[in-house]
Amino acid sequence: MSELPIGHPASRALLVTAAFVVVVAGIKAAEAIMVPFLLAAFIATVAATPVHWLEARRCPVALAITLVMALIVLVLFGIGLLIRQSVAEFLESLPFYQERLGELTLGAIAFVQRLGIEVNGELLTDTFDPAMALQMVGTTLRGLGGVLSNGFLILLTVIFILAEASSFPAKLRRMFDDPDRDLSSFVQFADNVNRYMGIKTTVSAATGLLVSVWLAILGVDFAILWGLIAFMLNYVPNIGSIIAAIPAVLLAIVQLGPFDAALVAVGYVVVNMVMGSAVEPRFMGKGLGLSTLVVFLSLVFWGWVLGPVGMLLSVPLTMTAKIALATNTSTVWVAHLLGPGEVSVPAVPTDTRSR
Repeated sequence: MSELPIGHPASRALLVTAAFVVVVAGIKAAEAIMVPFLLAAFIATVAATPVHWLEARRCPVALAITLVMALIVLVLFGIGLLIRQSVAEFLESLPFYQERLGELTLGAIAFVQRLGIEVNGELLTDTFDPAMALQMVGTTLRGLGGVLSNGFLILLTVIFILAEASSFPAKLRRMFDDPDRDLSSFVQFADNVNRYMGIKTTVSAATGLLVSVWLAILGVDFAILWGLIAFMLNYVPNIGSIIAAIPAVLLAIVQLGPFDAALVAVGYVVVNMVMGSAVEPRFMGKGLGLSTLVVFLSLVFWGWVLGPVGMLLSVPLTMTAKIALATNTSTVWVAHLLGPGEVSVPAVPTDTRSR
């Protein structure tokens, strides 16, 4: 059997696949280190926009980083305190919520059976138990709280990333033979990632705030907690809004009744339609998007590799890979496969000597 040459397309595909498997296995094995690092990289990417905004207004780099980091510390401290307190109270009341939801489920099954519709109640509750959704929420929040316990390491990493970002372009210029030409793709990639993260974070924060206000008006318990979950899961388009609404609707059924639960569901639908279908596409553009299938697969993949934090960062990580692929004409076809529509190929200047 003759061997394939190294430059053969099949050989390159095999090498790329093998390298991908090795990298994924390494990331999963180093999950304890990778999760805080990726979370720090995500926070640093979001924080880079206000840092650059302050620098553009002649604010010293050290002072800009200090101001932004002080704001991040306050936000993360508040989120961590909220998660710890709300999760403790939620887990304390969880057995009551689960028991009450189980009783309502059995009552609904009995009502359907009285209408003459044969339903195997035991099989239905074993296959689909609504009370398990609340248990999954508690488990996920505990996992997220465990990650935030490494807050000092995460914040220290963010500071070093932001401090290094200012000198990174100069280092790249010394690496390349033709910096103006070779850095164009990198600059395009960095600008698109920062733009995506900035817009997505702003829209997600507005979504979480609107959800919290609506639930507080209706009197649903832990309204701020459900708004925080809506904020985090809004990074996962289409699927995330559905997942975020399930525990709040179930809790509203137990606490307030079916009518108010329907109002909760309507509120989630309206907020996500306005923010996801009107506001976000207007600022995000058609080029920065993923197909629904890719969103679901990335959610499963990164959740398997990195746990609950991987699920929250699944779309930003996949979106970053797509933007990187779109900046290279040889890999733009992969970006087309990942996206729902057309992906614009950045124009790479061929002659920059006039600069």
